Amino acid sequence: MIILACTKGSAAMHFMGLLKSLDELLYEVMSWLIFYPITLWRTLTRPLQMMDYSDRELGQADERQYDDTLPPPLFLLVSLLLAHGLELVVVGDSPLIESRRGLAALVHDDTTLLIMRLVVFSIFPLIFATQMVRAQHAELTRGTLRRPFYAQCYAVAPFALAMSVAGILIQIDWLEVQAAGLVLGALALLVFGLVQSRWFAQRLHRSLLAGFGHASIAMVGSLVLVLLTSPLFT
Repeated sequence: MIILACTKGSAAMHFMGLLKSLDELLYEVMSWLIFYPITLWRTLTRPLQMMDYSDRELGQADERQYDDTLPPPLFLLVSLLLAHGLELVVVGDSPLIESRRGLAALVHDDTTLLIMRLVVFSIFPLIFATQMVRAQHAELTRGTLRRPFYAQCYAVAPFALAMSVAGILIQIDWLEVQAAGLVLGALALLVFGLVQSRWFAQRLHRSLLAGFGHASIAMVGSLVLVLLTSPLFT
C-alpha cells in the first residue's frame, strides 16, 4: 500500500512537472509572435545598435538576457523557419528531400532540411566573429568568440531571410518574379556587406575602407566554406 501510494504520488508529481514544462513552452513559443516582429524591425532599421545591444545583454544575468527581444541564435532559427514555411507554401518540398546523393541522403524531411540550412547560415556569424577576434589580436577562445558570434546572428538573420525568399522567387517559373528574386538577393548582399563594413570599422576604430577589407575577408571565407560544403549535399 505504501509503495503504491508513493508510486501514485511520484506519477502525479511527474504529471504536474510535465504540465508546467508545457505551460512554459507554450508561453515561450507564443511570445515569439510578439517579439520576433519587434526584433526583426529593430534589426532592419538599427542593425549596428542591435549588435551593440547583443554585447550588453550577454553581460546581464542569464534570466535577464534578451528580455525584450529574441536571443540572436533563436532569431536566426525562427527566420529560417519562416522562410522554410513560405517555401513549402509557394514551391513545395525542396529537391534535397527527394535526393539520395551525398549527404543529401541525411536530409529526409523538413526538420533535417531546416537543421542543414541553420548550419549553413551559421557559418557566416562564425567566420565573421572569428575575423573580428583575430582583427582585435585577441586569443581565440570560446569566451572571446561568443560576443561577436551572437552579435553576428542579429546581422545574419535578416540576410538569411532575404536570401531564402530570393531563392524561393527564383524557383517560380515566371520571368518577372525570378528577376525580382535576383534583385532581392543582390540588394541583400549589398546591405549585408555595408552593415558588416561599418561593424568592423566601428569595433576596430578604423576607417570604413579598412572595415570593408575585414568584411570582405570574412565574406570570402564564409562563401568558400559554404561552397565547399554544398557539393556534399548534391
